[in-house]
Amino acid sequence: MFAIANLIKHHKFFLALLFLSVICYLIFGYDLVRTDTSKLLVVYIALFSSTFFLIQHCKFYNLPKGLDSFKVLAGVAIGFRLLFLFATPNLSQDFYRFIWDGRMILEGFNPYLFTPDSFILKGNFPIAQAQELHKGMGALSASHYTNYPPLNQLCFAIAALFSGKSVLGSVVIMRIIIIAADIGTLYFGKKLLERLKLPSNRIFWFILNPFIIIELTGNLHFEGVMIFFLIWSLYVLHSGRWKWAAVLFACSISVKLIPLMFLPLFYGWFTSTSFRDHNNTSRQGISVVAGIKRLMQFYGIVGVITLLLFIPFFSMAFIDNYANTVGLWFGNFEFNASIYYLARAIGYAITGFNEIAIITKILPIITVLIILWFSFFRPHNTMTKFITALLLVFSFYLFLSTTVHPWYVATLVILCVFTDYKYPIIWSLALILSYLAYSNTANAENLLIIGLEYAIVFGVFLWELVFKNRRIKKANT
Repeated sequence: MFAIANLIKHHKFFLALLFLSVICYLIFGYDLVRTDTSKLLVVYIALFSSTFFLIQHCKFYNLPKGLDSFKVLAGVAIGFRLLFLFATPNLSQDFYRFIWDGRMILEGFNPYLFTPDSFILKGNFPIAQAQELHKGMGALSASHYTNYPPLNQLCFAIAALFSGKSVLGSVVIMRIIIIAADIGTLYFGKKLLERLKLPSNRIFWFILNPFIIIELTGNLHFEGVMIFFLIWSLYVLHSGRWKWAAVLFACSISVKLIPLMFLPLFYGWFTSTSFRDHNNTSRQGISVVAGIKRLMQFYGIVGVITLLLFIPFFSMAFIDNYANTVGLWFGNFEFNASIYYLARAIGYAITGFNEIAIITKILPIITVLIILWFSFFRPHNTMTKFITALLLVFSFYLFLSTTVHPWYVATLVILCVFTDYKYPIIWSLALILSYLAYSNTANAENLLIIGLEYAIVFGVFLWELVFKNRRIKKANT
């Protein structure tokens, strides 16, 4: 009783913010539809404001023995996630497809070989609640083959295995997996920050970020699991155990394909003088050729593990279906884009048509050139510089993409906590504007609103880019 009274006496501001956040998260989880944009904006902004003060201005003292501010905020972050445990996602319908794929696997079907439409339109119902899941996932998902990699499919199958025929049960199991992954990211993220001699509380800009909690835990996006393996891999890599880092990196790829674009950047790490082996011995004096040999071994391990994880689903039809589906998602759909929308507008002005076929050939080439430039012409002789390269490469990729769903930015948020860049955190706030597209029945985007979102993001990004460069130049003079 004394501890509770002491907590109330000395931490009124913290408790007020905590109460406000709990109410807002409960509204998000159980009393919100994405078409109610006014409530969406108010609650989201309230959450961000509350979180900012929780991280920046809450001072903890007179805490019970064994408790410190880091543990308090970590507990709060986990508690916020648990508030969503029994909530059905209300900002995304992707989870219906997750459940479909998981149940298909348990029934002995290869989910990569069949579209939901191929069953339902013929009156076949291969899994429990097939019609409900088909309707819930929407026409776009139902008409295409799945594009989720094998470890992601494993998560779906685990949810199906332990939930029986309950949709909510599947949601709960998948949510527990994502929460567990976030706890892992908290653990290894803190350890990596400490190794880099950076403030460990930076991890809360990811783990307490309302965008992360809502999009990953709330809306069941498995970027959280991918991020867990990625951060674990970077921590192990920095420790010198690069072979184990390769295994973990392959696991990250096998949840989401995004880390594939980071592979060329490892050239700078393995050929730099900061590379350390498993005995924590510096590679000073070791030739670049030796570094490249280790890099090839790293690539080999990543490739073998990734292929092994795909083997249970392998067939020639799988290759065709998967390649075509991934190509469609990245080249035929448009949502919340920035530079692409500008290029599209120019195309309309010149030809009168949407030149997506041409634009989606040019923009990937630019992306590849940027990746190669960062890989071979930018030094990555420290882990901080290496992670900064990952951050900037993925940022340019999103800037040049035709489709930027909000949860894609989660990877930028975690990477930025290891750097001096903060624009991904600002973007995680501005992203709520993309949901205003759901305020109308046609789900049509208002380009003025999208323009406002990217004006904020590019403004902060360019300011930080220029500011950082000036500071580096001053430090070198």
